[in-house]
Amino acid sequence: GTGADNDLYISQAIVFIEDAIQYRSINHRVDFKSLWLYRWYYSRTCQCILSLTITVILALAFIEKPSSLTVTSDVRHRLPAWNPPCGLTESIELLCFLVFMVDVSVKSYLVGWEEFWKNKWLMAYILTLIVSLTDWIVSLSFFCAENVRIRRILRPFFLLQNSSMMKKTLKSINSTLPEMASVVLLLAVHLSLFTMFAMLLFARTKDGQQDKEWVVYFRNLPESLTSLLVLLTTANNPDVMIPAYSKNRAYSIFFILFTVLGNLFLMNLLTAIIYNQFRGYLLKSVQSSLFRRRLGIRAAFEVLSSLKETPANAQQSYVSVGALLQVLQKVEMDSRCKQGIMGSLKICSCDQLSAAQFQKLFEELDKDAIRQHPPSPEYQSHFMQKMQFAFGHPYFGYLGNVVALANIISICVVLVIDADKQPSERDDFFLGAINCFFILYYLLEMLLKILAMGLKRYLSYPSNRFDGLLTVILLVLEIATFSVYGFPHPGWRPEFMGLLSLWDMVRLVNMFIVFRFLRIIPNMKFMALVVTTLLDLVKNLRAFAGILVVVFYAFAITGIMLFKGAVVPPGNARPKHFFFFFLFQTSFYIKEVVVLYFKEKCDFMALFYGHFQAEIICCIFCLLSVNLICRWAKIYFVAWWLISSVIWVNLFVALLLENFIHKWDRRCHREPVSDIEYQRTVELIDVLEEPTEEELMEKLHQHPHLHLCR
Repeated sequence: GTGADNDLYISQAIVFIEDAIQYRSINHRVDFKSLWLYRWYYSRTCQCILSLTITVILALAFIEKPSSLTVTSDVRHRLPAWNPPCGLTESIELLCFLVFMVDVSVKSYLVGWEEFWKNKWLMAYILTLIVSLTDWIVSLSFFCAENVRIRRILRPFFLLQNSSMMKKTLKSINSTLPEMASVVLLLAVHLSLFTMFAMLLFARTKDGQQDKEWVVYFRNLPESLTSLLVLLTTANNPDVMIPAYSKNRAYSIFFILFTVLGNLFLMNLLTAIIYNQFRGYLLKSVQSSLFRRRLGIRAAFEVLSSLKETPANAQQSYVSVGALLQVLQKVEMDSRCKQGIMGSLKICSCDQLSAAQFQKLFEELDKDAIRQHPPSPEYQSHFMQKMQFAFGHPYFGYLGNVVALANIISICVVLVIDADKQPSERDDFFLGAINCFFILYYLLEMLLKILAMGLKRYLSYPSNRFDGLLTVILLVLEIATFSVYGFPHPGWRPEFMGLLSLWDMVRLVNMFIVFRFLRIIPNMKFMALVVTTLLDLVKNLRAFAGILVVVFYAFAITGIMLFKGAVVPPGNARPKHFFFFFLFQTSFYIKEVVVLYFKEKCDFMALFYGHFQAEIICCIFCLLSVNLICRWAKIYFVAWWLISSVIWVNLFVALLLENFIHKWDRRCHREPVSDIEYQRTVELIDVLEEPTEEELMEKLHQHPHLHLCR
């Protein structure tokens, strides 16, 4: 019994420490079988399989009928897309559903029956699977000929429920909705009042020639509301005002008041309210993560202190160093952290660790060694030492930046001179010659830096890796150009040869040269600060971006079902002027029925609904700024505008400000560090509050499956 208990305590401590490393909840079963199943479920293999399954089921929308496997989205030019036979994608779906059923079964078992009924996400997970499987069976019974597939709209839920950060972000957004609803209601009142005023101001008169404003924009209540709603986005500004303004300049006061109150006050007020609600979002999120980590470490300490190695008369709990070493050998953690903890244990002369000492050891998890740059080579020759000093000096890097700037200026001059020339009139000699010169300089600069710093130290800097990679690519492209078209000379305009023409090769080289100019960013303090801050924001906003993907996907699938077949390519029997009857609105005009002339306007057909990829481009990115509204689908597009442009964009701005302001303040006040730099993996560690022992013990005593002795 004692040996089995000790093995169980060791296994529990291993799992609790791994939970702390990954910021996972410790509220799960802790018996032998459950711990083995838990570690298997969170193993890299199982999580990769689950992530791959989610990716596959989301990607099915690109190949399902209507398929996106075409070069162009334009219905006039694209060839018939390959559509998978009935049963192919359905079989893949079934395999994905089987993986999800195993996933939800394991999760439900591990949390326990009582916790399962409290977990709304797990219940929603099961309900989504039931509905999806039912719809899958219905689809097969109709031989895949049904138009509405409910399970496709539900697919983003699998992505959402698999991320704890996305669920936490969604919960925070949900708590902000009441405040957002009040401002949206105020916007609705503003829109309604001005709609009434517009219908009164621009009512129909006896003179039909003076009623252009009424005819085009304010004929009835729905059209008036739509016109002002679009004006709120500024998409039809100033077009909506032009007919009335042409009649009387005083009418401009109405539109100015509407725009100022709606755009400058109410929309920005919405941003301010959302930012105020999210101002502590990042801090609360990281505080919660820190609490989970500390709780996991304390749980590991408590179970290890229950081993039969602690003296019976001890007034305080202790953990033996030997037991901790046994646990550390089996825990999956970063080798650097494990070595750091091992090193601290060797320095410590005691055989027993208190709770405070135990917690202090695992603060190594909060550190992340950024980089230790290898030393530069030591040359014996006095000449080589001077070379190393000269080409390893920062001024040599500044000289490279000046040369890169000169290269960009020369390319701009050539492009301006040749902008209006026909390809046959263009002489690529000058551009080819200067490209050759600068690429040779870049190669020489790279080799001299490697000579001064050594290859390992040179590659340890990201800016050098970026610089060296582009230099090698430019050199390969230049060699390929010379091998096909020869060396530059006056009148260098050879005919098309190989995969790319000479002009295409030169343009490709120039694009890489322009891209290489980004090397100056690390040398400009504030520019580097902005760029690195934005790169850090990408990591911190992954959960928010994931929820955005969920919304995009759901609206895109809904758009496919609503607008499939709405646009038909013109056939040979159609008239020369092809008519599309829908409400078409751009920044130039908005009308109820627009006649699009086939030769002039049909380029927009590439953006129309038909398959998933076109749906994403049209419905999402075009409509994000309100560019296209179908007359009979206003509800769909207005709903998307409210969620994307009104709510989601403001949420993104609020989160961006929260992250950016904090990171800007931290970086501006951060002191320079040595070659070995450390940063906290838990952001905001300086301002976070460490949980007290009472809080940790209270939470541990509430554990549904762990029963502590004290």
